[in-house]
Amino acid sequence: MDLELLQRAGLAAAIGLLIGIERGWQEREAKDGARVAGIRTFTLIGLLGGIAGLLPGDITLGLCLLGFALPFGYFEWQRASQAESVSVTGFIAGLATFALGAYATRGNMAVAAAGGVVMAAVLAERQLMHSFLQRLTWVELRAALLLLVMTVVLLPLLPDRALDPWGALNPHQIWLMTVLVGAVSYAGYIAVHVAGERRGLLFAGIAGGVATSTTVTWTFARLAKRNPAATSEVMTAILAAWVMSLWRVTALAVTIAPPLLSALAPAMLAASAPLLVGAAWAWRAAEKKGESESLKLSDPVELSLMLRFALLLAGIMVLAKLLSGGENELFALAGISGLLDVDPITLSMARESNEGLSQFLAVSTILIASASNALAKSVLAVIFGGWRLGLWLSGLAVAGAAAGALVFFTAS
Repeated sequence: MDLELLQRAGLAAAIGLLIGIERGWQEREAKDGARVAGIRTFTLIGLLGGIAGLLPGDITLGLCLLGFALPFGYFEWQRASQAESVSVTGFIAGLATFALGAYATRGNMAVAAAGGVVMAAVLAERQLMHSFLQRLTWVELRAALLLLVMTVVLLPLLPDRALDPWGALNPHQIWLMTVLVGAVSYAGYIAVHVAGERRGLLFAGIAGGVATSTTVTWTFARLAKRNPAATSEVMTAILAAWVMSLWRVTALAVTIAPPLLSALAPAMLAASAPLLVGAAWAWRAAEKKGESESLKLSDPVELSLMLRFALLLAGIMVLAKLLSGGENELFALAGISGLLDVDPITLSMARESNEGLSQFLAVSTILIASASNALAKSVLAVIFGGWRLGLWLSGLAVAGAAAGALVFFTAS
């Protein structure tokens, strides 16, 4: 027991030492005596909190915290007045160090140690955080907050059971899948924003494919029509987006139903092969003249779009449940829904696979939806980019679909 108390007191002092090192390094240029608290003071604060935590009674601990906070706050206020600063970081850091020291002697040592490390990291990355805030746009902040509300606030409130007569509509699962797609889309948006809007069509195509390869297709196809010399570069970016779309579909399905990996992944890799070959050929043939026009993605977590996705997903789930008894009907549904969006049918099939739908039928349906989606994007390429670009992309799409089907049915 004495050894454990010694370990806990040592941890309390170590937490203070860690915070003191960070605080002392931040103010290492200051003269001796100019700092209210440095490495020695914070080490003693952590130890003081540990000793207060060892004293019996919660009231005693509260009085000790108050007895520390008042004089420490006074000295921090004096320092801030002399420096004409309004920052309260030092004061909060002192209180948190005292509290972590007390918790180290009363609570879980691992949690206390982790809290000290996280606190030191947050204090050390001040410049990075301030720079992040300066670059953060309202669209990104709003989208992140909306995604958090959808995940943390709304998701736990939704019932995790089927509410319809067919047992197909589980509000919690539908919203979880919607949040999943929104998170993937947001990651693609941030990737483009961080790298810059004019870093090249290839990177924008790869990042855009994570969010929506359909948008990449018709947006970039218009660039090829306006500037025929950039057709090869445009084709490279579009094919990269298509490959990312196939891998995104695989990731979504496997996240919901991991057993689908063994059957779906080889087929998707085979389908990606002709697209990758075409992208490599187009990249080598591209004439790099001038600056490439990049893709600027819109807000990927727009509430109206996410609600429409949820409704589409719910409708497909009901149809999939009703048609799950017949392969032909389900395949027809996959072909039709794939023309609009491949994600809802993918997520629906993954969910149905967890509930007893055969792996062969689930993967076949996903592959049909992916092929249908590739056909729709090929048509968009013809309409917005012209016959030359559209025919090349259509041929590669057919080759990819055939390769994926061959591998899947051969393995099956």
